[in-house]
Amino acid sequence: MTPLLLLLLLLRLLCLLPLASAAAALPADFTALLASKSSLSDPTSALVAWDPRLSPSPCRWPHLLCSNRSSVSDAHAPAVVASLLLSNLSLAGAFPPALCSLGSLVHLDLSYNSLTGPLPPCLAALTSLRHLDLAGNAFSGEVPTAYGAGFPSLATLSLAGNGLSGAFPGFLFNVTALEELLLAYIPFAPSPLPEDVSSATRLRLLWLAGCGLVGEIPPSIGSLGSLVNLDLSTNNLTGEIPSSVRRMENAMQIELYSNRLTGSVPEGLGALKKLRFLDASMNRLSGEIPADVFLAPRLESLHLYQNELSGRLPATLGQAPALADLRLFTNRLVGELPPEFGKNCPLEFLDLSDNRISGLIPAALCNAGKLEQLLILNNELVGPIPAELGQCRTLTRVRLPNNRLSGPVPQGLWALPHLYLLELAGNTLSGTVDPTIAMAKNLSQLLISDNRFSGALPAQIGALPALFELSAANNMFSGLLPASLAEVSTLGRLDLRNNSLSGGLPQGVRRWQKLTQLDLADNHLTGTIPPELGELPVLNSLDLSNNELTGDVPVQLENLKLSLFNLSNNRLTGILPPLFSGLMYRDSFVGNPALCRGTCPSGGQSRTARRGLVGTVVSILAAASVVLLLGVAWFCYTYHRSHHGGHAAEPGGGGRGSRPRWVLTSFHKVGFDEDDIVNCLDEDNVVGMGAAGKVYKAVLRRGGEDVAVAVKKLWSGGGKAADGTGKDSFDVEVATLGKIRHRNIVKLWCCFHSGDCRLLVYEYMPNGSLGDLLHGGKGGLLDWLARHRIMVDAAEGLAYLHHDCAPPIVHRDVKSNNILLDAELGAKVADFGVARVIGDGPAAVTAIAGSCGYIAPEYSYTLRVTEKSDVYSFGVVMLELVTGKKPVGAELGDKDLVRWVHGGIEKDGVDSVLDPRLAGSSRDDMVRALHVALLCTSSLPINRPSMRTVVKLLLEAAPCPLESKPPKTAEEKPLDV
Repeated sequence: MTPLLLLLLLLRLLCLLPLASAAAALPADFTALLASKSSLSDPTSALVAWDPRLSPSPCRWPHLLCSNRSSVSDAHAPAVVASLLLSNLSLAGAFPPALCSLGSLVHLDLSYNSLTGPLPPCLAALTSLRHLDLAGNAFSGEVPTAYGAGFPSLATLSLAGNGLSGAFPGFLFNVTALEELLLAYIPFAPSPLPEDVSSATRLRLLWLAGCGLVGEIPPSIGSLGSLVNLDLSTNNLTGEIPSSVRRMENAMQIELYSNRLTGSVPEGLGALKKLRFLDASMNRLSGEIPADVFLAPRLESLHLYQNELSGRLPATLGQAPALADLRLFTNRLVGELPPEFGKNCPLEFLDLSDNRISGLIPAALCNAGKLEQLLILNNELVGPIPAELGQCRTLTRVRLPNNRLSGPVPQGLWALPHLYLLELAGNTLSGTVDPTIAMAKNLSQLLISDNRFSGALPAQIGALPALFELSAANNMFSGLLPASLAEVSTLGRLDLRNNSLSGGLPQGVRRWQKLTQLDLADNHLTGTIPPELGELPVLNSLDLSNNELTGDVPVQLENLKLSLFNLSNNRLTGILPPLFSGLMYRDSFVGNPALCRGTCPSGGQSRTARRGLVGTVVSILAAASVVLLLGVAWFCYTYHRSHHGGHAAEPGGGGRGSRPRWVLTSFHKVGFDEDDIVNCLDEDNVVGMGAAGKVYKAVLRRGGEDVAVAVKKLWSGGGKAADGTGKDSFDVEVATLGKIRHRNIVKLWCCFHSGDCRLLVYEYMPNGSLGDLLHGGKGGLLDWLARHRIMVDAAEGLAYLHHDCAPPIVHRDVKSNNILLDAELGAKVADFGVARVIGDGPAAVTAIAGSCGYIAPEYSYTLRVTEKSDVYSFGVVMLELVTGKKPVGAELGDKDLVRWVHGGIEKDGVDSVLDPRLAGSSRDDMVRALHVALLCTSSLPINRPSMRTVVKLLLEAAPCPLESKPPKTAEEKPLDV
């Protein structure tokens, strides 16, 4: 060893001596803290101040409190640690066993970190410990049985949101000092509650949501007289709600939703003087609602929706003193509502939809002046809408469609200042739309189709700054279309079919840049079709049939991508533009005898028609050229094959002209072959195009019905994965999707390949990608309930890849364009061309895969791929759904969406970043989802939750409890790749 090296080593030892000396002089508790610090990963340096050199008085170290026996002025006094508060500090590693030596510890909080490994049995021996919170970590294994025999002083035990396994630890009810037990969202094996839980007489909070409970709720639950909050929701509990719950005299909240409970709602709940919230929705409860439940003096919220309840609503509903939120939709309730309903309670939210309730709408519903949402759709209500509702200025959402309501709408109802949805369709309402509608500045959807409204639409309807949908079909409106309608730049749907409207379309329709549907069929409209309609970028449904329109078909309409196009039965003249001359559009123009294809017999042609003729000639010449080129190409191809080998010939063929042999690899039972697929690869069937290739829609006739599939044809000679591995994206996608079975992962039916030509055949998703729907101008079609469901579906698909596949699969290109939507807007994750299977740790790549705006910040400099990279990308997708913005774009300036959201919140608050197309009543739900998105897009990977946790957080943030999903099928079992 050189003298210089020896000197440096000596200096280093001298520097460490003060630390060693100071640590040796510390009381035992603080020595244990230093040992714990050394065993934990501390990426945010939260514990850096735990250093006797920096702070010689350990009781002044952050995140801890000393007991009164300690002396903060003397570092050598026999101090003891009473509270250790280390929540949400990104700490990682196993539980530090040194903490079990803190004999005076009263409060230990390690919640919402990234701690792993088993729970430490030694904690049960801490005789002073009263509060233990280990929630939101990644602890695994079973709950130690020592916990049931120890903890003589423990009042609070929270293990919620960990990855624990084994049977439900019913022995915890033997911890007699326990006041709060929180075991929610832990994947225990299906287990029943103990028959006898009466030992835990001090329990005030029992939170057991989503933890695998089966069997019946034990009657002994009623002996927990101290219980304030009981939550057994989102399990598979069966049997009846025990009548003993009426003995829980201190109960304030009872949550039993999303189980499989049967029988009736027990009587006697009205005697619970402190009961405020009761939710037994999404079960199989039957019978009548007991009359006494509405007499509970403090009952604010009653949710019994999606059950099989029957009979009449009891008259005591009109006497409810504190009821603010009543949701009984989707039951079998009949009869009339008590006329006093609302007179004695501060009603805010009422949903009685999908029952058979009859009679009048009670006039007193808004007596307290607090009613915000009134939903009684699909019932048998009769009579007029009460005039009193027109004075209810707090209303934001009124849905009364498909009843038997009659008479005029109260004048004040048209003008409510906070109302954003007024849905009255499917009744026999009459009268006119009042001009005072101009005062409804928040009105986004006016849905009044299938009634008997008459008169002219008022000009003031064009003064509504947020109007997205005006649906007034099948009424008796007459007069001109208001010219002011053209001023409504927010308009997304306009449906005035089957009225008696006259005159022409308003001038200036180019302002309808968000319009997706225009239906003015079956009226008496005259004049010409505005060429500006062809400039509307997202219009996909245009129906002007059965009117008296004249003039040419504007050639500009060729610019539109239309799924529905109907100009039939008008008085249109001239030559059709070339695109519309084919048989595909034959039915779009019937009943216009003066329209012609090619040359009109009269020889007289308008300027538009002449352009159409020129276009037709050019099209014919172009087609002839293509045919000639194809013929030459085919000759060269067959000549090359016959002289140089080429592809293998079809069996039984051989020789020149044989077709290439397709190799089929099937992953599900299919009833089609390569001919069925190849024959559909026509440019008219292209539904998408990307970096990997084109996607076609193929409609196949099987079993007497049409079946649609999506066919991805990879670019010839391309398809290399974009990560520098040299792997072919075709092989990657086949290897990945061929073995995956999950309802939220797009299904790969089969694949074909022949030489350089590769075809992947998927299930067809009729609503396309989330990106197209959200950013293509149809985002207003997605209300918050739909957006939240898409989040949950996509999160469950990614959670399956990360947690249920062994080894895990990382998608690496999570984005809104790779989330596809089925007919019911259910979401499935797609496009696995750059996916990677990872082992015990992060996988190294040599190039970045992913899309701009979605790539996790650490990915660009580490080139290490983990599940947390997908979590970040999914967080960006969530931000798209919350804000309505693209991940990058001119409207964000030089920022990506994550930085734009952070900047907007800091400058103008949370409301400034929420999608303005969604109504204000979803604000709180959107904010909860925004918080989850911000967690997912944390700059530090360790701070991001797992996808399994993301699913739980989203379910907890649901705008209303989601419908119970079916259990995993055999096609969704854990995967060994």
